[in-house]
Amino acid sequence: MTRTKKIGMTARSGRVAVIGALGLASVALATGPAFAKGAVEITAPPTAQVGKSFTVTAHGDDDASSYLQVCLENRSGGQAWHRLSCGAVVERGDDAQVTAHVEATHSGARQYRAVVYGLLGPTDGHPVRQRTSSPTTVNVR
Repeated sequence: MTRTKKIGMTARSGRVAVIGALGLASVALATGPAFAKGAVEITAPPTAQVGKSFTVTAHGDDDASSYLQVCLENRSGGQAWHRLSCGAVVERGDDAQVTAHVEATHSGARQYRAVVYGLLGPTDGHPVRQRTSSPTTVNVR
């Protein structure tokens, strides 16, 4: 065998190895897990006066469920979260919304967060928590 044939065989086997590695990498990327896309946002005033009412709104979406619902939760101090209000059930692709009018009965810090629930149908009795916003604080003075 001449020297040119040896170099040609080595170069060809190197190309085959590179093409095989690229093919394997593309298959691995294609079979990786798909992550759902979505977001949830909450809006509340930073301060409120005792005896006055204020508005807390939230909206969110998620493409992991057929139907969505957004709920607001609140707490004061270090207590557990309690459901305040829930919006209407909407189909995937629509923006789920909720609005709550809250009356500030006494002073202190109140925390609010929004939760997006996924449902299998418009009357599903077992919603699944999909996303939760970070808490926002309203200081009542």
